[in-house]
Amino acid sequence: MAEYQTSIKIDAPVEKVFGFLSDPQNLPEIWPSIIEVKDVTQLPNGGTSFRYVYKMAGIRLEGSSEDIEFVPNERTVNKSKGGIEATQIWTFQPEDGGTKFVFDIKYNVPIPLLGKLAEAIVLKMNEGEANLVLANLKARMEA
Repeated sequence: MAEYQTSIKIDAPVEKVFGFLSDPQNLPEIWPSIIEVKDVTQLPNGGTSFRYVYKMAGIRLEGSSEDIEFVPNERTVNKSKGGIEATQIWTFQPEDGGTKFVFDIKYNVPIPLLGKLAEAIVLKMNEGEANLVLANLKARMEA
């Protein structure tokens, strides 16, 4: 299982950043490998479940995702299954009038699809993409 954590300071209130990320239909705007988000359903815990189409190393993967923990303006924990088995933890902290956003992900690279030799390359690509997602989020929230 791969794990990566990164964070960024965003000059926007926690409520704005959390509100944007709480709607999975916004994800393709900031996350280049998310091709499609569909079948979004509101959950009793306040979070959502949805289906996604994701492209990893040129391979189209489909799956579903669900917020298993949802604490408004503080934290979400999301589990994905299907194309990619993953757990994402997003933490939102007020900092100097803005938001410190922490992105923590644990996931399995679908090795049977990609091959063992490609795994290290894919892991590096995914780290780069995580950093790009945060940069895109920052630009969107500060615009």
